[in-house]
Amino acid sequence: MLNLGSLLLGIIAWVVPFLAMKHPSKECFNFIIFSFSACIASLCLQLFEINNRVQLEDWSALMDTIGTLIWVAVILAVITIILNIIAVVICTQKETKI
Repeated sequence: MLNLGSLLLGIIAWVVPFLAMKHPSKECFNFIIFSFSACIASLCLQLFEINNRVQLEDWSALMDTIGTLIWVAVILAVITIILNIIAVVICTQKETKI
C-alpha cells in the first residue's frame, strides 16, 4: 500500500507543475510548493516501506529492490526540480507580460 501511495504522490508531483504553468503567477507558486510537498511525501513513503521490510526482516526483498529504489528516487527528485524550475520561469514570464 505504501508503494501505491508513493507512486500516486510521485505522479502528482509531476502533474502539478504543468497546472502551475496555466495559472497566474500568484497561484503558480502555491502549485510549486504543493508539487515539492508531494515529492517529499512520496520519498517518505518509500522510507517507511524500507523500514517495514527491515522490521519484517525481509532482507532478500530489500536487497533486490534497494538499488532500483535509489535510482527511482533520484529520478523523481530531479524531474520534479526541473519541472518546477520551468514552471517558475513560465510564471515569471507571464507576470512580466501582464
